Amino acid sequence: MLLAGDIGGTKTALAVVDPQRGPRSPLVESTYPSADFSNLESIVGHFLDGREYSLKAAVFGVAGPVVEGRSITTNLPWDLDERNLSRALGLKKVHLINDLEAIAYSVPHLTSEDLVTLNEGRPEREGALAVIAPGTGLGEAFLIWNGKGYRAHPSEGGHSDFSPGSALELELLRHLQVRHGHVSWEQVCSGIGIPNIYTFLRDGGYAEEPAWLAEEIGRSEDPNPIIISRGIKRAEDCPLCRMTLETFVSILGREAGNLALKVMATGGVFLGGGIPPRILPALEKDSFLQAFRNKGRMAPMMDRIPVRVIVTPGAALLGAACYGLERIGV
Repeated sequence: MLLAGDIGGTKTALAVVDPQRGPRSPLVESTYPSADFSNLESIVGHFLDGREYSLKAAVFGVAGPVVEGRSITTNLPWDLDERNLSRALGLKKVHLINDLEAIAYSVPHLTSEDLVTLNEGRPEREGALAVIAPGTGLGEAFLIWNGKGYRAHPSEGGHSDFSPGSALELELLRHLQVRHGHVSWEQVCSGIGIPNIYTFLRDGGYAEEPAWLAEEIGRSEDPNPIIISRGIKRAEDCPLCRMTLETFVSILGREAGNLALKVMATGGVFLGGGIPPRILPALEKDSFLQAFRNKGRMAPMMDRIPVRVIVTPGAALLGAACYGLERIGV
């Protein structure tokens, strides 16, 4: 049997997968707040406590780059090493893969019920696929057809330089450069980015922050649910939240288009991560696809590229399980 895991900056999901049942029907599955544990081994120990399974291997999708079997997680103070984990967990094989690589491995297994289409397009058979996932951070990956199936490849494109596409975004870039120096796409297109946009618009006088909203956000540990909810459901009552969400959606559309161009994703672009399903009404407006297609002479090609939102929860966990069953052969 296989232990599969999705190790994120906010939460860690674990599952035990039986090859006979397949990756979509785990024997048991649980989710834990990552910050409540000092390391991955302690979460796994808690998960398996009192449970008897004949585990042969583990695959963990990790929010951070994996180099030579090791990853220092981007948004957690964890140092993960395949050999150390193998010894600690008593398993013969432990594989670490980038979390976006894990989501990418789930894509060929997704059905129409797992997806919402933003652009139908005209996909090329066996064309490259791109995955962009704003969650706690911003992850990017792609899949290439190798003659037998799709092979996923990770990237750290979310940490590449943010490039503004409008006068407003240019001011946003300058605002963040003063505070951070280097400004990446992640800092404007993720759970980290939404408060950055909000603060810029508020402090720059683009929209007023009502006292009730300031009080509500001040009481919350995470402002994102408030900004998203107010920006969608009470947009007329909260211009600042609405403008924050509109700016975020436009930025996401442009970077999704950039990724599509870089990997020639003629098979389609998939939006993963925790944020897109929560902002579907905003993504379904014209501004996202306008930003996605606005690529000059490449605009006609962009119109042909399908764009879909992954709305099923646990795509990274599913992908880690698929990787283990397909690549390791548990």
